[in-house]
Amino acid sequence: MSSILQIICEQLETFHQQERKLADYILQFPSNVVSMGITELAEQSGTSPATVTRFCKSLMFRGYPDFKTKLAADLAQQSSPLTYQDIIAGNPLHEIVSAMEANHLRSISDTTRLLDLGELEKALSALTQARQIDLYGVATSGIVALDFYQKLVRIGKRATAFSDPHMQVTSASTLTNRDAAFAISYSGETIETIDALKCAKEMGAVTISLTKFGANSLASIADINLFTSSLEAGMRRGDMASRIAQLHVIDILFSSMVSERFDEMIPKLENSYQMVRKYRKDKGR
Repeated sequence: MSSILQIICEQLETFHQQERKLADYILQFPSNVVSMGITELAEQSGTSPATVTRFCKSLMFRGYPDFKTKLAADLAQQSSPLTYQDIIAGNPLHEIVSAMEANHLRSISDTTRLLDLGELEKALSALTQARQIDLYGVATSGIVALDFYQKLVRIGKRATAFSDPHMQVTSASTLTNRDAAFAISYSGETIETIDALKCAKEMGAVTISLTKFGANSLASIADINLFTSSLEAGMRRGDMASRIAQLHVIDILFSSMVSERFDEMIPKLENSYQMVRKYRKDKGR
């Protein structure tokens, strides 16, 4: 099943009656939907154009054209030989290697197709202009936050990445409207991360979320929403592929920040590299 159809399945119980009718039609005839206008889809599903628009926006698409374009790309991707593979007892090593490759490649591919360049540009602008950048995340998402932290430090950006929830809120309480807060949570429902971003927003900072695609609590708070793909149902170790997808978005943001201010950032990257090389303890080995 495509990522977008999977998202719709996961949220079926949350839709109102008319939206549920629309969702059922899309799940039954996804290939037909990509060639329909909004009025035709409304008629065929027994709903209204307003319901279609509301439905698309509830799933975090900008509107029906955005939904239809991404659904078409998603359906086309189903012909790819790369599919998510779960952990299997007694799997031979060579098959595990292949499965991990397939999972990571599919996660990156799915995430790339779901990226909204407009939101990416907003996030890039906020991060580049920010006086201070707070990074929030716990568990696997906390590891991703630390990865972004060490990248930002190398280009001279003031940043923090606390894994302790109390320290996250403490740091958030010191932010101003000149700062940015970047919160990472695959589910978008991690209470500690939500609380930290709420505090940052209350203090006036620009808030950015990175979650799985679809409506969730963290995305509803943030000023700017970035999404990764939703994994196939039943994945026992989904945090592996989700981590790769999150790092993919982080790398895009970091590369864009450096590219935009190339003449300023590259000397800082080079200087940090040379200083670490100069002072590292094992340099004589």
